[in-house]
Amino acid sequence: MSGVLLVTIILLVLIIVVLLIYNMSIHKKIDNLNTVNQQVMNLRVLQDFMDTIGESYISVDEKITRINETLIEKYNIKYSTIVIFDGAEYVIKASNVEEKHWDALKDLYNEEMFKESIETATPKYVTVNKSSERLPYQKMEFGRAKSAMFFPLYIDNVYIGYWIIESAEIHAFDKLDTAVIEVVKDNIISVIKTLEKQSTIENIVRKDEFSGLQSAEYLYGKGKNIIDKYTVSTVCMFRITNIEKVNEEISRETGNKIITKISEFINNSISDEYVFVRYMGPKFIIVFSGVEPEGTVDFLTDLKKNVEKLKVYKNSEDDIEIDESDEETKNKKVFAKPRLNIVITSYYKGTSIDELAKRLEEYIDNADEEESNINYI
Repeated sequence: MSGVLLVTIILLVLIIVVLLIYNMSIHKKIDNLNTVNQQVMNLRVLQDFMDTIGESYISVDEKITRINETLIEKYNIKYSTIVIFDGAEYVIKASNVEEKHWDALKDLYNEEMFKESIETATPKYVTVNKSSERLPYQKMEFGRAKSAMFFPLYIDNVYIGYWIIESAEIHAFDKLDTAVIEVVKDNIISVIKTLEKQSTIENIVRKDEFSGLQSAEYLYGKGKNIIDKYTVSTVCMFRITNIEKVNEEISRETGNKIITKISEFINNSISDEYVFVRYMGPKFIIVFSGVEPEGTVDFLTDLKKNVEKLKVYKNSEDDIEIDESDEETKNKKVFAKPRLNIVITSYYKGTSIDELAKRLEEYIDNADEEESNINYI
């Protein structure tokens, strides 16, 4: 009898051992599956980031806002705020926190609890233990957040700002997978770094003094956002071919006035959806957004004729008073008439408009000085 009992006990022990091994195996598979699912999630988030970066028709600030919204949605974060130092001050680039709290969020770098985090480039986790308590950096608010994770942001070892996530729950981030969140933080840094060039282009755009038009940089930033709403557009570059002669034989003031008059005339003749910039010197670009080259020829022909009819007088106060029927008066007036050389080509969404502009410029710079046509290349 004792032998049967012993065998039974041994069998039970073996079954328990097998079940334990099987249970551990299941747990390991679940952990692996969770890891794979998390990796898939990270890849999806990264793909969303890349898709946002690739959107050519939205500004840098809007892209960062979209990225923040992606983080909130995909990782179920209550509050997320990205703060960047722009060289002069801290600026909130994206946040789903009410704007009345932004002043406090922009000043976190001055908080003692976060200074060491910034200096050592390490995350800082803060939380309260009772619902009646508040986080130390919350000066004017009580119930919004009870836990926070602060992440200093660095690009190539240069501190550029911080990202802070917050929760209304106590000890909300106790079990946070820091490896995952570090990947997310690195992705945010990569995005900001990638968008740096676009931001630079957007910030250096200036209005030209004489034409009142945006500079060429506008074409590669906000202008491109408008253009890339369409699959195909037409890029037109024109040059005032006799501007140097006007400057030399009449006056530079008259040459400047020609630029002003032409710019005003064309600006009043084209749609707001078209992009018109002073490219460089006597060269200008019009982008007919969403229009094939064939659809611009008649318009440009009429535009060229009308522009070349303009008379710009040396004495600006006499522009309107001139009496064309009075030959004696007319002969005393010194005026200039502009002459244009035009080249057009097709632009396809997503391609380099910078390279296209250079190709048009090369053609128009190498054209004969007397050429005054509408050319398609």
